[in-house]
Amino acid sequence: MTDQPELPGGERTQETTVVSLHEYRQNRDPVPVTFHRRELDAILRIYGRMVGEGEWKDYAIDHLKDRAVFSIFKRSGEMPLYRIEKNPKLAGKQGAYCVLNTHGMILKRGHELPQVLKVFDKVLKLID
Repeated sequence: MTDQPELPGGERTQETTVVSLHEYRQNRDPVPVTFHRRELDAILRIYGRMVGEGEWKDYAIDHLKDRAVFSIFKRSGEMPLYRIEKNPKLAGKQGAYCVLNTHGMILKRGHELPQVLKVFDKVLKLID
């Protein structure tokens, strides 16, 4: 007795299915969204400036299935002060990049990361 189906007349068939392991893994586990080197350079440049000013202390990077998140903390045990997110699904609509505050409110959104990161630039004020 075998697992093979019988054809009319008592003949048996043998079907072999070959699946590429690479294709199987790619379909099963989609590649997470990541920040590219130039994007991380721009983010870390601002992060380094703010650490130097004593405003920020820690960060975390998360590469998820649908977006990449750079979280910025005042202290590592707290909620992030800001989150810089890259969501490629929104690239054609509102822009793939956004900066959110602690409460999840979008501070700035756009198609280009340097423009979005300008939300962290300080405005100089004239003091009399």
